[in-house]
Amino acid sequence: MKILFVIPVCLSLILSSSAQKPEPCKSPPLLEGALTVLVPGHHLRVFEKFSYDAYGQNIRVLAAGKEGNQTFFVDRLLLFREGVNYEIHYHNHTCIKTALKEPFEHLGVPHDAHFLHQMVLGSSSIPGQGLLVNNWNGTAQTTKEPYLLTYTAFGCVPLYILEFTQQGEIDVMTSFFDLVEGIEDPEVFIPPSFCDSVEVLPAKEVAGARSFIDLL
Repeated sequence: MKILFVIPVCLSLILSSSAQKPEPCKSPPLLEGALTVLVPGHHLRVFEKFSYDAYGQNIRVLAAGKEGNQTFFVDRLLLFREGVNYEIHYHNHTCIKTALKEPFEHLGVPHDAHFLHQMVLGSSSIPGQGLLVNNWNGTAQTTKEPYLLTYTAFGCVPLYILEFTQQGEIDVMTSFFDLVEGIEDPEVFIPPSFCDSVEVLPAKEVAGARSFIDLL
């Protein structure tokens, strides 16, 4: 009887311990928010507002940035199922359409990422004043460059992404904020009418484009 009792107890302990280790996850399928990108090696800083629709496989991005002494603004609409990338210019009602060959990639922790540790951002001693997050690392399949990810432990919401060179130097730093689940205006994924008659140009070659962040 003691042996029969011990076996299920040991099994339950094994299952509970394995269940505690976080698994790679996908972010909410409908997400809006903002992010900042810093590329130290190119003196590039970018602020972006984005809308992300994993159901329809659409992404809309409004980006403003500064590279060296030059400032820029970009309005992009990526419709993956249609295979078209729109660059929209409302100030003069012009549109550049290029073929979009990259497959849609879900925002989230890659399936081959390795769990590092769990931590609390903020205070863990006062209820409601801390955020439980998971840290992950891995290597990009195409460039073989390492990355470090921080996602919320519940909901799989992105917070920070660090991409490194093969020499271990920081290549790209991405920080997310003001994230809201859902799409406030679904028409954000409808291109303006002045884009209808524009011819689709051949796809641009994007070296190493491999993720949601790269396509932004």
